[in-house]
Amino acid sequence: MYIALVDRTLLTGRSMILVRVNALLLIVAVLTVAGCGSSDSRTTGRTGGGEALSVEAILIRPQPLEDKFYTTGTLMANEEVELRPEVSGRVMGVYFEEGSRVNDGDVLLQMNDRELQAELKRKQLEESLAAQEESRARALHEIRGISQEEYDKVLNTLNLKKAERDVIESQIAKTRIVAPMSGVVGLRYVSEGSFVSPTSIVATMQDIDTLKVEFSVPEKYAGRLASGTRIKVTVGNSAEAIRGVVYAVESKVEQTTRTLKARAVMANPGGSLIPGSFARVEITLQRIDDAIVIPTGAILPELEGERVFVCENGRARSVPVTTGIRTERSIQIVEGLKPNDTLIATGLLQVADGKPVQISKLTN
Repeated sequence: MYIALVDRTLLTGRSMILVRVNALLLIVAVLTVAGCGSSDSRTTGRTGGGEALSVEAILIRPQPLEDKFYTTGTLMANEEVELRPEVSGRVMGVYFEEGSRVNDGDVLLQMNDRELQAELKRKQLEESLAAQEESRARALHEIRGISQEEYDKVLNTLNLKKAERDVIESQIAKTRIVAPMSGVVGLRYVSEGSFVSPTSIVATMQDIDTLKVEFSVPEKYAGRLASGTRIKVTVGNSAEAIRGVVYAVESKVEQTTRTLKARAVMANPGGSLIPGSFARVEITLQRIDDAIVIPTGAILPELEGERVFVCENGRARSVPVTTGIRTERSIQIVEGLKPNDTLIATGLLQVADGKPVQISKLTN
């Protein structure tokens, strides 16, 4: 620029030639410097793109997988009854202790049955006389001493007395309460001398050797929950889970809650679990022994589906996958991966299809 501002009138012919040569040399020098800088920049860019990305990877191994979900439920006794008298009367004896265990057929309560007992004795005597009369009539009928019609009348009388005795015995049976099963009797609500009626509750009785758990599941599981489904039940602060099996499923979905009710049966070790308790239920819908499972973070969502990156010959390769069962931290791959594939688990935002990668840590 300095040479361009020199007054041309002051320059001689020789000076003019020198100025022009110097200007030409200056331009060549500038172009040379610019060209080197451009060459260095391109060289640096190629070197950076060829560097391998350090990633962590997982070696795919088949493993067991359970498709399960969690819900809540309520413990129930295997069988539960309210002990009530069948007839009205006065209590003559109570033969159980509150909270005690009783056996099937044990007499728990006795009401006043003296009048019925007296009536039973009378019927037994009448039956005995009728039986003797029938025996004599049968002997006469065998030697044709009486007609068939006369013998039939005597026999009918005997049968009538037997029926009357059965009626009295059934009435006497109604004056006592007998344990319908083996189990535990709860609190007692009557005492000796009390007058009770069929509306009076004497006590409750439960069979708690085996318990039931009632729970509800969302409507979407209706087609997958069936009799025989395995569950685990946790009660209270206990960390121990008790295994159970679903034995019945409601035939319809409740419209208000859109849930399906089901019941399962489970053991009650030591009788420690109490009916009515709150229970946490883990339901296993399906078990796969050789599933391919990867961390959820290794999945990349796309508009057309989902994909993962695997490492092959030192380079990343994009693989579309089909997913299945999802858990809190992992997901099943149904299609796209196979055993012994090397799954890239980190650096997913920087990795690209075909880009060199270097595995810094490999997990089995």
